[in-house]
Amino acid sequence: MISESVEQRLKQNLKEIFGFDNFRGEQEKIIKSVISGKNTFVIMPTGAGKSLCYQLPATVLEGTAIVISPLIALMKNQVDQLTAYGINAQFLNSTLNKSEMNRVKNDVISGVCKLLYIAPESLTKEDNLEFLKKAKISFVAVDEAHCISEWGHDFRPEYRKIKDIIENIDTALPIVALTATATPKVQLDIKKSLNMDDSVIFKTSFNRANLYYEVRPKQNAKKQLIKFVSQNRGKSGIVYCLSRKKVEEIAELLNVNGFKALPYHAGLDPEVRMKNQDAFLNENCDIVVATIAFGMGIDKPDVRFVVHYDAPKSLEGYYQETGRAGRDGIDGTCLMFYALDDITKLEKFNKDKNVTERDNAKALLMEMVAYSSLGVCRRRQLLSYFGEQMEKDCGFCDNCKKPTKTFKGKEEVELVIKTILKTEQRFSANHIADILTGNTKDNPAILSYEHNKLEMFGKGLKYFNLEDKFEEEEEEDDEDTILVNKKPKADINADGRISASDKWVSIIRQLMVFGYLEKDIDNYGVVKVSQKGMNYLNDPYSITFHEDHDLDETEGSGEDDLQQTPGSASGSGAADQALLELLKSLRKKIAKEKNVPPYVVFQDPSLEEMATTYPSNANELAQVNGVGMGKVQKFGKPFLDLINKYVEDNEIETTHDLMVKTTVNKSKTKIFIIQQIDRKIDLEDIAEAKEMSAEEIISEIESICFSGTKLNLDYYINQIIDKEKQQDIYEYFMTSSSDDIRAALKEFEDYEEEVTEEELRLMRIKFISEMAN
Repeated sequence: MISESVEQRLKQNLKEIFGFDNFRGEQEKIIKSVISGKNTFVIMPTGAGKSLCYQLPATVLEGTAIVISPLIALMKNQVDQLTAYGINAQFLNSTLNKSEMNRVKNDVISGVCKLLYIAPESLTKEDNLEFLKKAKISFVAVDEAHCISEWGHDFRPEYRKIKDIIENIDTALPIVALTATATPKVQLDIKKSLNMDDSVIFKTSFNRANLYYEVRPKQNAKKQLIKFVSQNRGKSGIVYCLSRKKVEEIAELLNVNGFKALPYHAGLDPEVRMKNQDAFLNENCDIVVATIAFGMGIDKPDVRFVVHYDAPKSLEGYYQETGRAGRDGIDGTCLMFYALDDITKLEKFNKDKNVTERDNAKALLMEMVAYSSLGVCRRRQLLSYFGEQMEKDCGFCDNCKKPTKTFKGKEEVELVIKTILKTEQRFSANHIADILTGNTKDNPAILSYEHNKLEMFGKGLKYFNLEDKFEEEEEEDDEDTILVNKKPKADINADGRISASDKWVSIIRQLMVFGYLEKDIDNYGVVKVSQKGMNYLNDPYSITFHEDHDLDETEGSGEDDLQQTPGSASGSGAADQALLELLKSLRKKIAKEKNVPPYVVFQDPSLEEMATTYPSNANELAQVNGVGMGKVQKFGKPFLDLINKYVEDNEIETTHDLMVKTTVNKSKTKIFIIQQIDRKIDLEDIAEAKEMSAEEIISEIESICFSGTKLNLDYYINQIIDKEKQQDIYEYFMTSSSDDIRAALKEFEDYEEEVTEEELRLMRIKFISEMAN
């Protein structure tokens, strides 16, 4: 219990200092627990008011509250806010000079400073420890407490030392640990590491109901990004990238296209970082493009969107970063571009970690893959990951708005649950899936444990040919069944690239989301049967599952240039197939009239993008990959006429105001290359002048050529390819139905002399320049 006078001061300070009439959620109970001197563990989503839970108690307690915080930017932001409220708050870190540090220490010793923010690294310094022993400390707040857990997404070894340091200062100091992202496993680790088994735990829902979650394949990502921010013009947003280089690139792209964007990453001077952060907070720029370091503790309530241009390292990181949107309670959009290639790159980043850290990092990445791929309600997936069950789909995410195909399972569910029980609930989802599919080739542990002798071994294979079964429209109101019209059950083995084991892993993961299975907190990765799952065996019923998204063919972070090289993937998953067929027929007709192969007119990727974006005029058509104004002038009119008529006949709504400009540097590079070719400068010299490799210079020339610009490379080609070989390759491209270089290499395997890939690419440029441009 706290005294009536203290309670009165709390309410008074809440209003007069922080400007709030009432507490939110569990805040009042948490604050009273802190003031009572109890160890307190707070698990509360971003934007729910965690900071107040230690800031307000500090204003009424005698002495100084120590706040252990992981980032200098976070400290500065919070200290600036508290100073604006009239509270004496300070930080102690490496940015201060000696006189500034002495001033801070004097304020703490005298009791004037109410909150001292300090990094765990600074706590370990002997002089700081001695100084803190002399001060009167009210309590210690460990912010971003998930950093203490090696199972968490942002493990920092120095956080492991906090318990010993606090006990060294004063064994009786109460601790309040706070985090927005802690799975049940991480929660246990935090309590153990801080010796807080006796703590009072306050856990609010992880559900941020006002946030719309969406995952898109990373196809033409720059164009998608420009279109998305165009639809949100004038609104505050954050775009997260994994590398500093990508941050700079995307910030420049946004600025070139008319948006007020600033970069934020650790490679910038501290003064520039702070200036950019303040510009965002003060609405002098709309968008910050940042690495994950940006945003922790940033109190900007009106962020309307968060974009993950690259896939995050973990679901915890994703949840925390998306939580920076919509903190004012108004709707926010959380968009992520996903490519498996990005996950592969992240795995490579982990290769230098020790075995335990590497395995943990990989497990976190696989959770990210599952979240992106599963067709189940995104919100249910997120909440399930943090140990919270949601009984109904949210209706406010991409999977709810545009559901994937569904299929029903009853025997399948029983088979999964019985297999988990038969193996004593000691194995992972992948191991259970491998038992069901008899996959001893990839999983020899099945033989070691003699799971090949189980009656369930290989029994799962018979459930993967369901195309002839039908779902009738359902009238039942089962909590995990959605109403569907009569349609074929999905053939969940239709895609040969996805193995039977993968399909069963998807089913197991969905059963975890639905609450029939759960994670074993003590044994990472192990799947157990929940009470709901045990009850299911007594009274089984059909459950509706969703097919996974097919995200294997996405581009990845390094392959999303605005102009793609010939034959590259266009990301045509959303292409209008009816329009695409009409465009191909028109191309064939024009090619026949011009007496050229169809690809000379427009390549398949270009047609696929036309059938996705519906360009309605010359400028829009020129923005399509592999087109450009030269080809528009030569071939564009009949294609535009066809697209516009199709759009009108089918009453299709389109966005016609999107023109993506390339960055100035790339435009300058293209102009430079064209000028040098006109001057007949050797390609090696052009490449050296621009510090490009031979591969890069040819790719850039291909991009220019396939956009409709005529280039005369005869002066260079004649030096390295003899006339007879030129003629043979030229004739090949004239008669071939495809310009694919791999097919061409195969065709010339038995040629009298070697034909290289470089020769073929150069001749393809010559051929298309002469025939199409």
